[in-house]
Amino acid sequence: MLKRIRVVTIHAYALITHSFASLCIAAAIAVEAAGLSGRTALADDEFPRELVDFVPYEKNPVFSGRGEGHWDAKINERGWILREDDLYRMWYTGYKPEGAMKLGYATSPDGFTWTRHRDNPIYDQHWIEDMIVVKHDGTYYMFTEGPVKGLRIDLLTSADGIHWARQGRLDIRLTTGEPIREVWAGTPTVWISEGVWYLLYELNNDEAIWLATSSDLKVWTNVQDEPVMRPGPGFYDKKWIAVNQFITYKGRYYIYYHGLGDTDGKWTTNIAMSTDLIHWKKYPNNPLLPVESNSSSGILVHDGKQYRLYVMHDQVHVYFPSDKKKRVTK
Repeated sequence: MLKRIRVVTIHAYALITHSFASLCIAAAIAVEAAGLSGRTALADDEFPRELVDFVPYEKNPVFSGRGEGHWDAKINERGWILREDDLYRMWYTGYKPEGAMKLGYATSPDGFTWTRHRDNPIYDQHWIEDMIVVKHDGTYYMFTEGPVKGLRIDLLTSADGIHWARQGRLDIRLTTGEPIREVWAGTPTVWISEGVWYLLYELNNDEAIWLATSSDLKVWTNVQDEPVMRPGPGFYDKKWIAVNQFITYKGRYYIYYHGLGDTDGKWTTNIAMSTDLIHWKKYPNNPLLPVESNSSSGILVHDGKQYRLYVMHDQVHVYFPSDKKKRVTK
């Protein structure tokens, strides 16, 4: 991502002084922040309209569970959509009430009409939930939540996105190198930049967001042992938060996340911005969608002309930038 390196000092990384590996990770993040800060002036504003202002597709939902009697009677939380060439590929969690969460797969030529894979579920050897898929150097990496008892973020890999092999749990460490406390961890949001893997994750039932990094996908080290984002103070996310997607856009970092607050049990879809990955500013006009829609697990997908916002719990709905409304109707 970065074309050149400038020496910068980021006080937030002062805690990372315990090992050479941690110092290298801190330096990598500093380089990334330096390059972005040099381009910040190119952004029109902190929250461009095309990232925050959406209208619904007129034929929503575009995908849902198949109902009673099927292994994917319902779908749950975050699925993931990648557009590769002219094909939309979606991985999703399907389940029966009181049953195990299994991995489903569907494809679409346009992102509206989806066909389930003939061999679904494509993976059912252990619990799959709230996944993200990253393609890097020809390999698909899936990071997923497992059972809620104990620490569990799992990694699976695939050569084709259909046949998956489990690689095991992520080993997440404090800045001191000690393992993080043995509590439930989930909703992994992962990306890679300049050879460093980044992980945003939540602990203990969406209580806050932490950031960790890895050079080998085996050991992950917190950038700091305090959260990088907490719930609130807004009404829409004052109880729980979890990150769904990370993107860079016009010289800034953005995360799409869902939150629960004083919203009658309904989840909200929101956005926050940062220039250093540590300090996040929430969009003043969050939530992005009406509270009544009970929308969570939102991710952006570029269709070749514009971004679409997909929300995926417990049906898949798609939204378009409001100034592109003429393109909403299929």
